[in-house]
Amino acid sequence: MQFSADDERYMREALQLASLGQGAAEPNPMVGCVLVQQGQVIGRGYHAKYGGPHAERAALADCKGKDVRGATAYVTLEPCCHHGKTPPCTDALIAAQVARVVIAQQDPFGLVDGGGIDLLKKAGIAVEVGLLEAEAKRLNAPYHKLLALQRPWVIAKWAMTLDGKLATYAGHSRWISNELARERVHRLRGRMDAIVVGSHTALLDDPLLTVRPPGARTPLRIVVDGEASLSLTSKLVQTAHETPVLVAVKMDADAQRCEALRDAGCEVFPCAGSDHAARLDSLLLELGKRRLTNILVEGGAGLLGEFLKLGQIDEVFAFVAPKLIGGSGAPSPIGGAGWADMSEALQLTDVTIETLGDNVLMHGFAGKAT
Repeated sequence: MQFSADDERYMREALQLASLGQGAAEPNPMVGCVLVQQGQVIGRGYHAKYGGPHAERAALADCKGKDVRGATAYVTLEPCCHHGKTPPCTDALIAAQVARVVIAQQDPFGLVDGGGIDLLKKAGIAVEVGLLEAEAKRLNAPYHKLLALQRPWVIAKWAMTLDGKLATYAGHSRWISNELARERVHRLRGRMDAIVVGSHTALLDDPLLTVRPPGARTPLRIVVDGEASLSLTSKLVQTAHETPVLVAVKMDADAQRCEALRDAGCEVFPCAGSDHAARLDSLLLELGKRRLTNILVEGGAGLLGEFLKLGQIDEVFAFVAPKLIGGSGAPSPIGGAGWADMSEALQLTDVTIETLGDNVLMHGFAGKAT
């Protein structure tokens, strides 16, 4: 199907609008819409918040009384055709008498999945699908993973020295990164559904894992702690009544320690499975059932190694500081057994590099189909 340069320009604008919903629209997809009449944009909209108006209705409202009949709607995802928290967007577009709808990609959600396209066509509207489809899929990769695999999108984050160390051999890591990098981490945290650390990191760093200042979301704080060893005096436990904490333990974790954590305000989730990988997958499946879309894994090295082996690292934010600390016993970002052959390495794609003062942020996506 041939699209014009103007078609691509309007769809890129719709994708940019869609991205404004990041952190607030989930677990719904991010969607943008641009309405064009005779070469002029007459309405713009995006899905700004879960439970709020969808992009198409927001764009129609933005027209503010302008005649929409005969317009073209550029939408980054197939318009919904079912009643959820909001009425179907197909109804709104048909009622507005738009003449053409250009869609970046079909929605794989079972209650839509081509149904919206069919309804628009039956109403006599010209429908074209596939413009900037790859970009649209990348934008909503977490949504697609949650639908397809019932597991959240996993973002691995770490700060390391130039010689690839998370901490000194004595375990000291505060602070590797500079203030600009730490501010960036808090912005990232502010759009997450959960922040995950291992028991060793919780013990050594005694982190709060909160968002400062608050963001669009308040992430659930998760400690992967098979033996339920998290200290009752830790900052996480001490603030569990203010910001939720989930402790993921083995099925046979000590009952008294689990009960003490519950009494302190934590949720204790027993993970099924006979080894680390199986228990981690059990946790991911539970988070998927809760419709958590994005989770941030902040370490330590052992936990990140388990996610790597499980094939469950989808995106990476690596902050690098111009510091050298050395030490063969100093931890690197990803531990565990690792891979034996370079051909097995996880290759990042769509890599960007950003400077944050004297620190560098490398960001990329796992080189696999989403």
